[in-house]
Amino acid sequence: MVSKIRTVAFRGIDVLDIDVEVQIANGLPAFNIVGLPDKAVGESKERVRAALHAMGLALPAKRLTVNLAPADVNKEGSHYDLPIALGVLAAMDVIPQDAIDNYMALGELGLDGTLRAVTGVLPSAIQAEVNGCGLICPAESGAEAAWAGDLDILAPRHLLQIINHFKGTQVLTRPVANLPDAPPPTQRDLGMVKGQETAKRALEITAAGGHNLLMIGPPGSGKSMLASCLPSLLPPLSPREALETSIIHSLAGSLPEGGLLRHRPYRDPHHSASQPALIGGGHRAKPGEISLAHHGVLFLDELPEFQKATLESLRQPLETGETLVARVNYHVTYPARFQLIAAMNPCRCGYFGQPDEECTKAPRCAEDYQSKLSGPLLDRIDLQVDVPPLSIDELSTASGGETSAIVALRIAKARDIQSKRFASLGAPDKMRLNAAAEGKILEDICKMDEAAETLMKNAAAKLKLSARSWFRMLKVSRTIADLDGAGQITQRHVAEALSYRRLRLQDL
Repeated sequence: MVSKIRTVAFRGIDVLDIDVEVQIANGLPAFNIVGLPDKAVGESKERVRAALHAMGLALPAKRLTVNLAPADVNKEGSHYDLPIALGVLAAMDVIPQDAIDNYMALGELGLDGTLRAVTGVLPSAIQAEVNGCGLICPAESGAEAAWAGDLDILAPRHLLQIINHFKGTQVLTRPVANLPDAPPPTQRDLGMVKGQETAKRALEITAAGGHNLLMIGPPGSGKSMLASCLPSLLPPLSPREALETSIIHSLAGSLPEGGLLRHRPYRDPHHSASQPALIGGGHRAKPGEISLAHHGVLFLDELPEFQKATLESLRQPLETGETLVARVNYHVTYPARFQLIAAMNPCRCGYFGQPDEECTKAPRCAEDYQSKLSGPLLDRIDLQVDVPPLSIDELSTASGGETSAIVALRIAKARDIQSKRFASLGAPDKMRLNAAAEGKILEDICKMDEAAETLMKNAAAKLKLSARSWFRMLKVSRTIADLDGAGQITQRHVAEALSYRRLRLQDL
């Protein structure tokens, strides 16, 4: 007899349908799993055997073969335990085959038969709804699966509960979707920051247009604090953005229990992070920090301290909004449309430009330190601002200024202007902020008056701006005009945009 049940495999954010076929045949007692299983899947037979033993069941003294089809797709992860166990139970006539025909299953088994949470339940539930079938998953993952729609979901805590449910001696109720209300702990209010009006203005422009920002200043000048204020200026995730971001976090195993992400992610990896950790990769091609920051903020503090190869690998995602992890047999693509906020000291000691504190190696130390950042990478950062230190007198007398709530209202209004403009031009869904504009649409939205165009051309010639820098200047100018509610870009908007653009860090 051959029993069948469906499960999934993951390739990036794509979900692949997998059939679990179980056959019990005459022959020497054996338990084999075929179909390119990895180590975790191969060990599944021992967890299944122990779980059945804990319930008083024993495998028949026959040849038991589990096939994971299609056989040419690598099977990775512990979520195959539950479908294999259900397939074995159906082959042993413990549960009827027709009871599991219309279900997809995934979950990890404990030796006592309990079910443990696994990653990727949300995209699996979405795939199950697309296929028109139900989902069987651990109870800890049930609330996550409930966000996928109105599909039939069974979320037992123990393997015995699902057996009793199919036998009619117990009823498993559908889990309820849950949305946590707690705000993210990384949010700070902009009103807490004293002084630094130029940096605050740059942060507002960054939030309004979805641009990238680099802050340069000595230690303690407030760069990290300013960066942590950015999430409080951004609007909540839209339902579509929340689903896209939650799918990535589900695959990474970092989704909050029982709910979607409601707040934009804020990721701040340490500068010792490896290239796979930042970009994505590793043994199972997991999403990296830039994908976990999708529709949110990626803060890189001490930017020159990151490995050079790691920083250079950011160039393609910053342009395309996605990252490609290449393997010999397949390529995995993860979305990575994030806002890069970077901070750095002007030199290794941190006090270049301050005669009383800079080291004896200045200015050579600053040149060497700043040269760690390549021109192509800096070319992709729209705004570059100086964050000077504040004196004790300034700290004691300066006020915090506008709160995040006040600034967020202006940002929301500017973003609404952009969204409506792009919708009227028939732009694709990914193009709803000025930073994402390109091609003919960018030309249509960036109309300048004569004085602004003259200033822009003169500045481009003098600063020798590249084509990329030219277009990024246009986008920043457009965002500044949107914050002012202006329909056309004027000379003042271009002048302010140019003030945030430095061709070389050595010019600071």
